[in-house]
Amino acid sequence: MVHEAYLRLIGPVEGEPSSWRGRGHFFGAAAEAMRRILVEKARHKGRIKHDGGRVREEWDLSEVAAPEVADDLLALDDALQKLAEQDPQAAKLVKLRYFAGLTISQAAETLGVSRRKADFLWSFARAWLCRKIEGR
Repeated sequence: MVHEAYLRLIGPVEGEPSSWRGRGHFFGAAAEAMRRILVEKARHKGRIKHDGGRVREEWDLSEVAAPEVADDLLALDDALQKLAEQDPQAAKLVKLRYFAGLTISQAAETLGVSRRKADFLWSFARAWLCRKIEGR
């Protein structure tokens, strides 16, 4: 998946100079590319036609440790889109932390905000997203 994100970032023609307006722009684009790839894969995996001719086995749900990652990712993506409408900066911070893997300090620097502001945005975004995902 990281390779696919890299290919999306460099564009269709290799060797052209990059058009990044700085570190923040690059990491924002990288986080968005990774998010889109993961969501596409989760949606693809959830399609009925994508069973590959496999035979379905029944499982005891008590043996399953965690919900399907694809379901969690799709729920996160829906909630993240709603958060972006309400607070775009908080949504960007979540994308940088979750999809690009930046620390809170790196994300704060990328967004051009203080560490304290980033901590506040992160706390707000986590609580907001949890409430939206659990209440769906």
